[in-house]
Amino acid sequence: MRPWKPIEVFTRLCLVVGALALVVALVATARWGARAAREWPIDGALTVAEGAAARRLTSGAFTIRWIPEAGAARLEVVHASDPAKLVWASVPGAPFVAAAAGRAAVEESRGSFRFADARLRTCADQRVARVVVEEPEPSDGDDGDDDDGGGGAPALIVAGTLDCDAGERVGYVLRFAASDVDGHLGFALTIENGDENADERVINRAFLTYASAADERFYGFGEQFSRVDMKGARLPIFIQEQGIGRGREPLTTAVDLVAKAGGDWHTTYAAAPQYITSRLRALLLENSERAVFDLRRVDRAQLEVWSPTIRGRILAGETPAALIRATTAYTGRMRPLPAWIGDGAVVGVQGGTARVRELWQALRARGTPIAAFWIQDWVGQRRTSFGEQLWWSWTLDEARYPGWDALVADLEGEGIAVMTYVNPFLVDVGAGAGAGAGRRNLFAEASAAGYLVKGADGAPYMIPNTDFSAGLLDLTSPAAAEWFRGVLAEEVIARGVRGWMADFGEALPYDAALASGEPAASFHNRYPVEWAALNRAAVDAASDGDQLVFFTRAGFTRSPGASTLFWEGDQLVTWDAHDGLKSAVVGLVSGGFSGITLNHSDIGGYTALRRGPWRILRERELLMRWMELSAFTAVYRTHEGNLPEDNAQIDDDAALLAHFDRFAKVYRAWAPYRRELIAEAATSGMPLVRHPFLHFPDDPRVAALAGGEFMIGGELLFAPVTDPGVDAVRVYLPAAQWIHLWSGRRYDARGGGRSVTVAAPLGEPALFYRAGSIYADDFRRRLAEVGIDTPPAQRPAADAG
Repeated sequence: MRPWKPIEVFTRLCLVVGALALVVALVATARWGARAAREWPIDGALTVAEGAAARRLTSGAFTIRWIPEAGAARLEVVHASDPAKLVWASVPGAPFVAAAAGRAAVEESRGSFRFADARLRTCADQRVARVVVEEPEPSDGDDGDDDDGGGGAPALIVAGTLDCDAGERVGYVLRFAASDVDGHLGFALTIENGDENADERVINRAFLTYASAADERFYGFGEQFSRVDMKGARLPIFIQEQGIGRGREPLTTAVDLVAKAGGDWHTTYAAAPQYITSRLRALLLENSERAVFDLRRVDRAQLEVWSPTIRGRILAGETPAALIRATTAYTGRMRPLPAWIGDGAVVGVQGGTARVRELWQALRARGTPIAAFWIQDWVGQRRTSFGEQLWWSWTLDEARYPGWDALVADLEGEGIAVMTYVNPFLVDVGAGAGAGAGRRNLFAEASAAGYLVKGADGAPYMIPNTDFSAGLLDLTSPAAAEWFRGVLAEEVIARGVRGWMADFGEALPYDAALASGEPAASFHNRYPVEWAALNRAAVDAASDGDQLVFFTRAGFTRSPGASTLFWEGDQLVTWDAHDGLKSAVVGLVSGGFSGITLNHSDIGGYTALRRGPWRILRERELLMRWMELSAFTAVYRTHEGNLPEDNAQIDDDAALLAHFDRFAKVYRAWAPYRRELIAEAATSGMPLVRHPFLHFPDDPRVAALAGGEFMIGGELLFAPVTDPGVDAVRVYLPAAQWIHLWSGRRYDARGGGRSVTVAAPLGEPALFYRAGSIYADDFRRRLAEVGIDTPPAQRPAADAG
């Protein structure tokens, strides 16, 4: 047989690659088509009984009106602050309540979930039978806790029936009453004889449909990575791994085919059934079950909850800041960070004691400000198919880190903290070579005591992760939570650790058996809240708890009140908007609408790939631009990534180290202003990183900004470079006078906002400050003290055009 010529080899290779690409494209198209076919909204007809007369109730500062106008019957809600503005309303003449019986097929893999919901019957035709006012009953023991939707205030109740597909009929009750929290109107929809745990034909889905303006923009929903405005989207709310690729094709489909972990545009670690709109309307749910916000139609929104009951709150406020304040009154507000974490970089480092000291010396030689060394592999490390991963048993690997106590003491002597890593999983180190002989086996302890989530067989539910499986702490068990708080106190805090990454929290299996007996489907979204609360309890119990900090990636509605710091999880080491640098910027901005006030990302991203046809590795330029972004977030922290030896690292060469040093100093230079913003976040819920809408809500061009730029407090405006090879950016400046930090050029946008293009070479990303800002003057002075000079602002007459 003759040997193939090079052109024949190339041709055949192209055919093979083309065939694979076609298969991936066909699979991706089929997945999209199947999903779209089952994601239709529920529509029906509305009828009103003769006895459902007009009603009007003032409950607290809210007025609820039932208007049974022929062909345009509707519910309306207004607030005393602006009686002319509807804060919530049904669509005139359209049903606002519906229900369904669904059977969910849930596929789980490594914390990623896929849902297919077969609707067995729908109940879409609504009849309003009666509308009544209910006065509160006298109570001798009101404890002031009003999470039930307003039990202590007069209520307007709408009741009737829903007609279903097969001629069946179910009843419903919708109740509105003011909460004891200012600006909150509680609502509760109950479908009678429903059961969220039913499998066949019993109602287990409730729907609420209400009006939305065509130009209304919906912000929030937790930390969303793909888009800031959700109008036009159908958005599921369910905590899970964000996935690898998140819609970047063909990577996402390929990862799904191999590991079912590609994710989708909406998958996120920290979702919340909550939003604020550009029309200054806001709503949040108290439910923890899976929910879906369907915002695809121009004139309405449809809310679906996988429960026969919907509990929530309609919020009122005259400004975005007021709505943020009202939102975070429920979600909780993040406490101030300890001052030390803002003193410089949090340097991620692995490899043992000698490696930490080596990097410390390199940074000290430059005078780089260091707040902490984040030593992720303190528990030991293993190599898996995904890269370098840790031994998930939360005790020190003394073989890898000999002289730990001396290292901690030496760093502490120079004002540098040590941070580590934990998560709620446990592996059996007894069978693991390299885990360290004689170490405490936390998996064995937890398993023997019944502290792990169980499967249907009553044994610990072993959840796969790359090449190994692990048990998951059962946070519905008070004894399990107390035991793990002890682990944190004895094995982490007592080792001199000042903070840690509290990773994961999104992987509770849908079919797990919990100690409390409650369904895992209902507890799943609450798991990350309880995980943060456990870590918070360990911090609060410490003698110097106000100086300790932990950071979480998974979260739900009430996570801000439990966590001390967020980070955005595992982005790809890419520039893209699906799962790379651009998505990290969107996540920072979106989360600020949901109470995630203190947030940051891994500098350079985390997930790299070198298997199969993909070689996605961190580039130098990407790492440098991510440094620039991170210097203007709550924390400036590096991560080596899952493939440290293949990724660009901060100390690969003198140029990278110099760039890292420069922006560690930039980060430290605005510390006084950052402390002011952190204090403001704790009292008002206003985020450190802000969509400009929070300050300029009347500018439609501001409302349309998609996350490419953001404000830092009310004084700074930043547009990070998120594309390779770019040295200039286009920025929209809202109505104020702005000064470009690096040139001193003044831009007068007071006439209504303007777009400008400014230079943004490496080392000088586009940063503006408001004219007259005392914080900017302090920032520039502190930059000059470390050798970073910026020109004074030009005189007011000057304008860059």
